[in-house]
Amino acid sequence: MEHVPQELLQSFRPPAFHHSYFISFEGIEGSGKTTQIRLTKEFLEERNFRVLILREPGGTTFGEHLRQAVLSTTTQLHPLAEAYLFAASRAQLLHEVVMKELSIPNTVVICDRYLDSTLVYQGKARNLGHRLILEIHQHFPLNLTPHITFFLEIGLDTSRDRQRQRNSPKDYFEGQGEAFYRKLIEGYQEVRELFPDRICTLNGELVPDEVFALIQERLNALLKSDPSVEKDGKRS
Repeated sequence: MEHVPQELLQSFRPPAFHHSYFISFEGIEGSGKTTQIRLTKEFLEERNFRVLILREPGGTTFGEHLRQAVLSTTTQLHPLAEAYLFAASRAQLLHEVVMKELSIPNTVVICDRYLDSTLVYQGKARNLGHRLILEIHQHFPLNLTPHITFFLEIGLDTSRDRQRQRNSPKDYFEGQGEAFYRKLIEGYQEVRELFPDRICTLNGELVPDEVFALIQERLNALLKSDPSVEKDGKRS
């Protein structure tokens, strides 16, 4: 793995809002993010949190237009174009939605993909390098990271099987070949080494209830560190 200066890594931090949390989910196609995001939302709402689910790219009018343009294109984009387009969408999402929502106490923002996807897809699979992606994101608000990221780890065979069962049209990234997917898997392994305190790796091969039990355990630990949360996990 390429060397990334510690000073650059230290540029990144979670939002500093009181009693609100920023969570992201990561994984290759078929990892089960959608199911686990739904279960996480239900779990948190039962504990009296406001929960907002966002996706990347997307979450704003600008971001959704960009998402449609990128994922539906049949033209191979330059890796730098991909990286800067996603960074632009992310900056607008943070400015327009994430920061404003998290400023409201008892709010959780859950993002389906975030910075780690850019590190993996453009940094690793498109060969731009993790350092370049982090340099693009080192200034506010792009230097904001989730409080915790759940990485649902599955193998290539499982990804293929689940995509086949889903039987939906493949978008710009889903249609890439096996070599691309193998680089994604390797990229996620590298990125979790860059941010070991933030990224929680879970075995996405397990059945959904077993995966969520592990997520719930980490969420409970996160909430216990908040003095405004009572012993039963609910807001006082």
